[in-house]
Amino acid sequence: MDEEENGKVTAAASATTGGGGGGAPEIPKKSLFRYNSPLVQVGLIGMVCFCCPGMFNALSGMGGGGQVDPTAANNALTALYTTFAVFGIMGGGIYNILGPHMTLFASCSTYGLYAGSFLYYNHYQHQAFAVVAGGLLGIGAGLLWAAQGAIMTSYPPHDRRGTYISMFWCIFNMGGVIGGLIPFVLNFHRTKAASVNDATYIGFMVFMAVGMVISLGILHPSRVIRDDGSSCTSIKYSSVSTEVVEILKLFLNWKMLLMVPASWASNFFYSYQFNNVNGVLFNLRTRGLNNVLYWGAEMIGSVFVGYLMDFSFKSRRARGLLGISVVALLGTAIWGGGLAKQLGYSRHHEPEVKLDFKDSEFAGPFVLYFSYGLLDAMFQSMVYWVIGALADDSEVLSRVSRVQLYRLWISSNTVILLL
Repeated sequence: MDEEENGKVTAAASATTGGGGGGAPEIPKKSLFRYNSPLVQVGLIGMVCFCCPGMFNALSGMGGGGQVDPTAANNALTALYTTFAVFGIMGGGIYNILGPHMTLFASCSTYGLYAGSFLYYNHYQHQAFAVVAGGLLGIGAGLLWAAQGAIMTSYPPHDRRGTYISMFWCIFNMGGVIGGLIPFVLNFHRTKAASVNDATYIGFMVFMAVGMVISLGILHPSRVIRDDGSSCTSIKYSSVSTEVVEILKLFLNWKMLLMVPASWASNFFYSYQFNNVNGVLFNLRTRGLNNVLYWGAEMIGSVFVGYLMDFSFKSRRARGLLGISVVALLGTAIWGGGLAKQLGYSRHHEPEVKLDFKDSEFAGPFVLYFSYGLLDAMFQSMVYWVIGALADDSEVLSRVSRVQLYRLWISSNTVILLL
């Protein structure tokens, strides 16, 4: 989509939502860390995701939630994705009604509850708490990612959207890196242990509580001003009826329908990679190390694709086509390697000995797992960039990003877990 077409979409979106502008925008004072600037607000939402989804990713990435028996974790994740399937679509409308403070604070609270449920499971082996907590987390995650999607796709300047997305992705995935270090360090000498210790879950809960506090610092999009004086949205409040109508309209938008394949390909692989690759092939402490490097690879991938999308060519269309082509080629190669490895084992014939990072056979499977993380960040950053090119208003993009990214990948995760 070129600049002129994007302008038309933005104008149409503004008309649809009742937005309008009057007079020239007021140019804010120049300051690198102005609190109501897109840079600071994107950094804050990055820190929220560092503490909550980042730590959740580290917990899930250990395979089976850090437990020897993955049944409880699989059932909890099934409940999570089931509720996420509903609130992943509704989240954008709820965010537009409640605003960032209530939406983010409530959603962040569900992450700590989820980690706490596995601390409980460590002692009593009753999975009901974990399943209920998973269902509540699905609600919270739908709301959190609605807020994150609106901020990430509408706050950045038009010509630096890829840079801001990569910055967010680096902060967010640093949570996975730090979260991966927690089980690696605390369980380093427990080479024969199957389940992580209590301190691991407590560490996750502390970070998630910090994320709840940070979420209170996120400003409403109407108060966020770009350096050129433009606001991220002209809408201050919305209503339930408006959100229902506008979300339903998105399912008839041909541009959204063209991105259905991208929706299906987004995130469906987490359950497979964490449980059936990292959880099956490696021992406990090595799974923690793999998590550190997996999420580190995500940081590298996001920076790389962010550069392609913002600086490779003068034409935005050319940059977009280049980014999509690179991701497609790398994705084909990496998943081809994954298929070759998967043909060597199955759920009925798992490897008898789990690999340790000191083993000579560790390198090949590790490179594959590292490449999975690299590809994930490149793909997701690319999709965010494309969605950001479809409109320019926070209210519109909060609906678009949630409906498009989650209406299919949630159901695909649920199917994989049930299988």
